[in-house]
Amino acid sequence: MKKYSISDIESLIGIKAHTIRAWETRYNLVPPKRTPTNIRYYDEDDLKMLLNIVALNENGYKISRIAKLSRQQVSDLVRQLDSDWGNESIQLLNLSDATLKYDENEFSRILTGCIDEMGLVKTMDLVLFPFMKRVGMLWQTGTIDPSHEHFASSLIRDKIIVKIDKLEKPRKKKVLRFVLFLPEAEMHETGLLFARYLLKKCGHETLYLGSEIPYADIKKVISGYKPDYAFIVLTSLNLGKDLNKIIEKVMDYVEVPLLVAGSLISEFDILVKDRLTPLKNVCDMVEFLEEL
Repeated sequence: MKKYSISDIESLIGIKAHTIRAWETRYNLVPPKRTPTNIRYYDEDDLKMLLNIVALNENGYKISRIAKLSRQQVSDLVRQLDSDWGNESIQLLNLSDATLKYDENEFSRILTGCIDEMGLVKTMDLVLFPFMKRVGMLWQTGTIDPSHEHFASSLIRDKIIVKIDKLEKPRKKKVLRFVLFLPEAEMHETGLLFARYLLKKCGHETLYLGSEIPYADIKKVISGYKPDYAFIVLTSLNLGKDLNKIIEKVMDYVEVPLLVAGSLISEFDILVKDRLTPLKNVCDMVEFLEEL
């Protein structure tokens, strides 16, 4: 059974370590175990309990009340909230729990429930993008394994592809052409696939190239396909902090207007340039594409 430090728990559940210690001191909530050398740790059952406590607390239950409940009672209350698919905080925690367990059936059940209730666009905005951002940070800090990130990304990717395939392209008077790709060192396709979904939903044509496309190849594609726009998504922390250099390099090879989306775009100042449109969030993406 995996062991978690309090810093791991802090990252996984989004609650500060001093708050967790206060719960322990004041209410004896989820006291940590200790190794033979007296090092504090939490096991998987403790993590599940803490996830449940956070879920209840974020939905109006006071910690003092939760402390009086047994683990089974806490679990039963959370189970009653599980089917509230529009409750993004609950579903984000549920996805985290399913990811840690590599539980494909549970992950898919949650994902399907959210999409059926809220639609793909709202699910991406309120649940999946915040979830993937958290997973990426946990991977970078070593709190979870890279396999957890690959597990979740693969299932989300499959779901978006199914949604793309099921879309009926609307008739549109002015159909534009987009080439979608991720530049070198960017591997995460979730946002790019979502952009493809939005573009097809709006009736536009797309050429989807995928991840880590060499710059020289992009120039050839632009010349042959002659798109109206190029679209990239930047989310990987491995890209570093100077996103403007990356964007500038892409623009050197792309002679058409460039749309740039992704979580990093909302975190850093993007220099204003001709032919460049930064899309900082899902609302920006939807609004821009629908107005074309």
